[in-house]
Amino acid sequence: MADRYLDVAQAAERLGTGVRFIRRLIAERRVAYAKFGSHVRIAETALDAYIEANTVQPAARRTRSAYGRAA
Repeated sequence: MADRYLDVAQAAERLGTGVRFIRRLIAERRVAYAKFGSHVRIAETALDAYIEANTVQPAARRTRSAYGRAA
């Protein structure tokens, strides 16, 4: 299956951010992108990989000891 390429505005919409944030990711080379002439495009798979790499799992909830603190 061919990968779909998103422009900067579409990538920003997909992440729920502004265009400026996407452009900063590109400038800092934190997300893979391709240039077609003067147009910058981000592959959907590259965007998915960025999301996966920066997803933080919730911390496990700590349970209290049955004895509590020492008096």
